[in-house]
Amino acid sequence: MDCGLKGKVALVTAASKGLGKAVALELSKEYASVIICSRNDENLKQAKEEISQKTGKNVKTFIVDITNDKQVKNMMKQIRKEFNGVDILVNNAGGPPAGMFDEFSIEDYRNAIELNLISAIRLTYAVIPYMKSKKWGRIINNTSVSAKQPLDNLILSNTARAGVLGFTKSISNQLAPFGITANAICPGYTKTGRVENLAKSFEKSGKGSIKDFYQNIEQQVPMQKIGTPEEFAKTVVFLASQNASYITGIALQIDGGFIKSLF
Repeated sequence: MDCGLKGKVALVTAASKGLGKAVALELSKEYASVIICSRNDENLKQAKEEISQKTGKNVKTFIVDITNDKQVKNMMKQIRKEFNGVDILVNNAGGPPAGMFDEFSIEDYRNAIELNLISAIRLTYAVIPYMKSKKWGRIINNTSVSAKQPLDNLILSNTARAGVLGFTKSISNQLAPFGITANAICPGYTKTGRVENLAKSFEKSGKGSIKDFYQNIEQQVPMQKIGTPEEFAKTVVFLASQNASYITGIALQIDGGFIKSLF
């Protein structure tokens, strides 16, 4: 299926590993000009090399902390200079620490909101003028199933990521007349380093072994398996494509049926 992304410029944040890297790889396969950023220089170089080897295409990289206004502004300045602007923005960020209510301070909540919500807002503001001028754009905000169905040990994520859904739905209504779609994606348990850390946290809490953690998840998922980054990334590419031109304002879970609610 032709996704119609040849010549489009795509920025994927926190893309040196995990879901972000998987999305960047799939976008590159679809002939988009891909830009990735991360705080970790070594991981960023490895991701760039891996994507380039698999697709034969160059990947632009930036060492950026997406919670830092100055660093984001400098990155966007360079992107506008080299690419004019961004057609596809995939807002992605690592999750805040796992834990229960009485384990966190107000500052922990501020940090989580800055990482998962404010960063998405900051980057959206940066790309909208160009998208409006082109009358075409895709904003895809990565959240979590915890934004729809809170998980007991992820109270920081539950709180911050739910805000991303509200922001995404709000801007989708306001940007639709300009040919810009805005959608949120809610991945369930996927085979990434983030889930590995949750498994270790589970074992550390004394609730069981890492093997028990994965078995418990698989029992909760109707498909009886944990998702792969590739499955997630292909869904993101579809939402970025020309084929998804009439889809906006949704919060789509990619979870093998984990979410039980109707909406």
